[in-house]
Amino acid sequence: MRANAVFHVAERRVELRELDLPGPGAGELLVRSHCSAISPGTEALVFAGDFPADSALDARIASLRGGFDYPFRYGYALAGEVLAAGPGADDALVGTMVFAFHPHQDLAIVPLADCTPIPDGIAPEAALFLPQVETALNLVLDGAPLVGERVLVFGQGVVGLLTAALLLRFPLERLVAIEPLAWRRELAREWGVAETVDPGEPDSWAELLASLEGADLAFELSGNMGALDRAIEAAGFTGRIVVGSWYGARSRPLDLGGRFHRNRLRIVSSQVSTIDPVLAGRWDRRRRLDHAWRLLARLRPERLVSRSYPLARCAEAFEAVSSRDEGLMQVTLAY
Repeated sequence: MRANAVFHVAERRVELRELDLPGPGAGELLVRSHCSAISPGTEALVFAGDFPADSALDARIASLRGGFDYPFRYGYALAGEVLAAGPGADDALVGTMVFAFHPHQDLAIVPLADCTPIPDGIAPEAALFLPQVETALNLVLDGAPLVGERVLVFGQGVVGLLTAALLLRFPLERLVAIEPLAWRRELAREWGVAETVDPGEPDSWAELLASLEGADLAFELSGNMGALDRAIEAAGFTGRIVVGSWYGARSRPLDLGGRFHRNRLRIVSSQVSTIDPVLAGRWDRRRRLDHAWRLLARLRPERLVSRSYPLARCAEAFEAVSSRDEGLMQVTLAY
């Protein structure tokens, strides 16, 4: 059996290549892909070659074990139909639609641990947003917002927008989206975030700082370390800053001078591969995943799909993701 898979072959170059595919082994499923999503954050970084060369792809996902050595496959949001089940896998899954943490590929062998049935009523295109919704949920769990807090969300890409949408459910005093792109600020307002600010507009930023009197909680989700300096500037005494961005090789010096030191600020790394040990006694990955499915059905993030390309045009799709054209939020591949 042959499969077509997207390979990163050099900086800013992807190719569709054939590979041999065995039948499903013990605890594995053969999945025929329906669609997959290109992450506008992590995958754009990987496509640009801005990854630490000595990092692992993702040891948690079976198909992403190994390192960033060209050529390699990368991706973690795929939806498709189960064609066959290996020994130990439930034959009742054959014919059902599943979400799989797997790179872009038209046929895939996926361990049961890396896939989950798509609940009734959720389209495959909507299921592609499961990783982003689960990430947004993890960010909010790590931030632990309290009643009446003043909260900032830096970056209104897909994850930033979904995080803001979850925070709208809390009785906060203020929720402000910080985003330099006007069309993203408008999208955030359409999703219910009443207050947005352009951090590059000096008067607007100064007005926010004056009226805020110190943010209690900030989420840095822009992918730009400059925004982390802005978050430090805006945080109040003992304020918390949750960093969900992966900067890859785009790291830069961080201002940890007067405000950070004297205000006893806390900067917390949030990453969806793990759950805060403080919560782990009650929250495991299954509980978080189940809740992410419920949130996905309510939020309807499939509205954020901007363009879809056939698999054969994968190079064009990755260039589109990298271009960050106006109005472009989420790019998908169709099979």
